[in-house]
Amino acid sequence: MAREVLRIANCSGFYGDRLSAAREMVNGGPIDVLTGDYLAELTMMILYKDLQKDPHAGYARTFLRQMEEVLATCVERGIKVVANAGGLNPGGLAAAVRALAARLGLKVRVAHIEGDDLLPRLAELQAQGHELRHLDKDIPLRDLRAQVVTANAYLGGWGITEALRRGADVVICPRVTDAALVVGPAAWYFDWARDDWDRLAAAVVAGHIIECGAQCTGGNYSFFREVPNIEQIGFPIVEMHGDGSFVVTKHPGTGGMVSVGTVTAQLLYEIQGPRYLNPDATARFDTIQLHQQAVDRVLVCGVRGEPPPPTTKVCINYLGGFRNSVTFVLTGLDIEEKAALVEKTLWYLVGGKERFAEVHVDLLRWDRPNPYRNEEAFAHLTVAVKDPDPLKVGRAFTNKAIEMALANYPGFFVTHPPTDASPYGVFWPTLVPSELVPHRVVLDDEVVDIEVVLCKSPFTVEVPSPSLPPPPAGEVVRAPLGLVAGARSGDKGGNANVGLWTKRVDAYAWLRQYLTIDRFRDLVPEARTLDVERYELPNLLALNFVVRGILGDGVAASTRMDPQAKSFGEYVRAKVVDIPRALLVD
Repeated sequence: MAREVLRIANCSGFYGDRLSAAREMVNGGPIDVLTGDYLAELTMMILYKDLQKDPHAGYARTFLRQMEEVLATCVERGIKVVANAGGLNPGGLAAAVRALAARLGLKVRVAHIEGDDLLPRLAELQAQGHELRHLDKDIPLRDLRAQVVTANAYLGGWGITEALRRGADVVICPRVTDAALVVGPAAWYFDWARDDWDRLAAAVVAGHIIECGAQCTGGNYSFFREVPNIEQIGFPIVEMHGDGSFVVTKHPGTGGMVSVGTVTAQLLYEIQGPRYLNPDATARFDTIQLHQQAVDRVLVCGVRGEPPPPTTKVCINYLGGFRNSVTFVLTGLDIEEKAALVEKTLWYLVGGKERFAEVHVDLLRWDRPNPYRNEEAFAHLTVAVKDPDPLKVGRAFTNKAIEMALANYPGFFVTHPPTDASPYGVFWPTLVPSELVPHRVVLDDEVVDIEVVLCKSPFTVEVPSPSLPPPPAGEVVRAPLGLVAGARSGDKGGNANVGLWTKRVDAYAWLRQYLTIDRFRDLVPEARTLDVERYELPNLLALNFVVRGILGDGVAASTRMDPQAKSFGEYVRAKVVDIPRALLVD
């Protein structure tokens, strides 16, 4: 008979996360399932480049190093391992884990998931009338004049469930959703039905909370001064119950903290509206209830679910061309005149800016009047170029910039030596009907097809509007927004989201009334010409803003200094606004 609680731990939030986390989670206390999230849109491009160099690569190699440290203990204690480290070659990673187990003298059943790779089928799908339109730009894929290199559908958790039902000890996944790493084990352990929407949605929420590792245990937290021993921060665990409720916690004695605030911050990471779409269920984020049960223990309950959408998201990446940049350091007086001189000279030397497909020039003013240190007089002028021709944006571009060193503005220097052009990929998000995406489990010599989750009778959960107090009245004070609101931000392709939440219901009542879309645009000049969406999540005392197109074509192609919008939320918190004085008194 199954135990009442399934303890699911996370040991990775991205490809490059702390290597020792797997060992820490396995050795730090009791767990039943060890999960790890290694994939992002950008990671798929990284793995593609690896695969071009080595046909046996294409997966997160650090996962093998982690397994070498913990696999024997996992087998001894019956800990299941579920990770999406398979990337573009889940079968290859599964074979590598088997070889590792044999070398360690361990008997391990390793399964892997297939079906997400749609690259060989793109022409077939388009011939069948599926245009694979860009979700933001509404352009059909047939209009793309570039080489597509990856095309992966987001699979759900039922393949993981089936692999575990058939006795797999390790499940290697390709491009499954981040939440699927929790949905699959929970559905297996508690034997949930495919239409148990509330419980499945709760597991989606749990997966979203722990997918980014220590980001829910105090990492990247707006109120970081509250976080103890952050240098030794622990990774998260969810204690899942059969009714769908769960507790977010971490191993005793580790740094960081688990609070309503840290969990709220992660819930707001890279979301859009109240409906969080997933292939297994749609989680209603406006139904989530958080309760501080004890120190480092947050109970999550009340989650309601709806059926999944009839379509599945597909992450397509294509080669966008080549890019390069030079950052000139301008010092002291006449910064704008010096910047103008750089541009005039550089474009003359390279034959004109019109020679390039794209040009981006950005002057960042960090200089101060009457500087105390040399560095306080600096400003940075970055000139970035893109083109399909690597020769145009390679050393032919950066060498000309260096030729200016003794013949241009006073105090000339740049931040790095001349570089060659580098290729970049571009993210193309699209949708396909879910029934067109195969989903298979490969275990030993057996291949098992997974039936797609489709709902013949979709419905909508009715969520009552909560009662809120009136916003505080009286005197207002000009102060940073971050004194009353935390923030978490992230990217989805070319779009960025910033979620803002408060610790007090009266502060939320004020934030909800004050921070309209128009006022958000006033505070964030970069968003004034872009589409901005605003969503209310009163159960979390939160607002979420989605700014479409602010990151250009997305991470690898963006010319912004912060192409993943990681700092966007803290930027918004730094904005000075009119705050009721009553909210600034604890």
